[in-house]
Amino acid sequence: MAAPKAHDWIAGMAAYVPGKAKVDGIAHPVKLSSNECAYGPSPAAIEAFAQSAEQVLRYPEADSAALRAAIAGVHGLDGDRIICGAGSDDILTLLIHSYAGPGDEVIYSQVGFMVYPVQTKAVGATGIAVPNKNWAADVDGILAAVTSDTKLVFIDNPNNPTGAYLPWREIERLYAGLPENVILVLDAAYAECVTAADYNAGAELVERAENVIMTRTFSKMYALAGLRVGWAYGPPAIIDVLNRVRMPFNVCLPGQPAAIAAVEDTEHLARSVEFNQEWRDALIAGLDAMGLDAVNSQTNFVLVGFPKDTAHSAKAANEFLMRNGYIVRALPSLPNHLRISVGKAEQNQAILSLIAEFMNGSPE
Repeated sequence: MAAPKAHDWIAGMAAYVPGKAKVDGIAHPVKLSSNECAYGPSPAAIEAFAQSAEQVLRYPEADSAALRAAIAGVHGLDGDRIICGAGSDDILTLLIHSYAGPGDEVIYSQVGFMVYPVQTKAVGATGIAVPNKNWAADVDGILAAVTSDTKLVFIDNPNNPTGAYLPWREIERLYAGLPENVILVLDAAYAECVTAADYNAGAELVERAENVIMTRTFSKMYALAGLRVGWAYGPPAIIDVLNRVRMPFNVCLPGQPAAIAAVEDTEHLARSVEFNQEWRDALIAGLDAMGLDAVNSQTNFVLVGFPKDTAHSAKAANEFLMRNGYIVRALPSLPNHLRISVGKAEQNQAILSLIAEFMNGSPE
């Protein structure tokens, strides 16, 4: 009897690999590999989470209506055009599974969020990876890659793992050049981190276009990564499709009140953004002063390039940092780089000191 067999296109695909969280021999390593928010969640969100404990025997609100209303109120959006999910990558996955399949093409940046290629392959579609330009998405390259088979274009803006972003005029230019039947997905997971004046997450474009959707998350600057809460704002027709295929009760019961409290605590978010900007800029300046190639980031992490020589390579630096109890993100797609999340003040100072020690010739 033949064994069960998955789709042929799944057999050779690699699973998404998250950032390391443990180091052999180190009891309590400092984890700066997953872009978590070191400033921490709103105390109001923690309290809302705690108060939900006695209700965990119940199913959560199936359509996240209260959470959608809170998001809409804070951002000035139409709550009926919002969908919530188990993190924004849940919604990104739903989009690919709903609109792409064998014979279809999905476009994304060559260096970008790994969920796009993983889920594109999972549905049997063809991924088109367009080389980045100045570490962000290349609008001209993407437009040149569009064919009659293109179904979705993903733009992680700012980009993960580079931290670079496209100014709003470039997003407008991309949208203007796309066919009306191609969905433009504006993945704004790091929108709250951005301090650049010419950035826009995309809600205004969603409201005047039928083929644009913006995704957001509570995992980054709201510091609720462990609760897995994300949302999207899109045209009614696309939101309707996603609501038909999403899992029922897809946002956990404690996650909903915690996210409501978080989004409504705008003062805490402002303090978190200020802290992040201060230490993001300090990391970039410190790394630049060492002669390293730090990308000008608009996120809560910094991508830094190391020399290619064996003694001071990114691989050697990563091993040195782990021996000293610091976990950063090594990237198979960028073997000469490491991605360093913004940590607490003392952690940021310590990792700069460790990298300086490493670069000054003390890799052992």
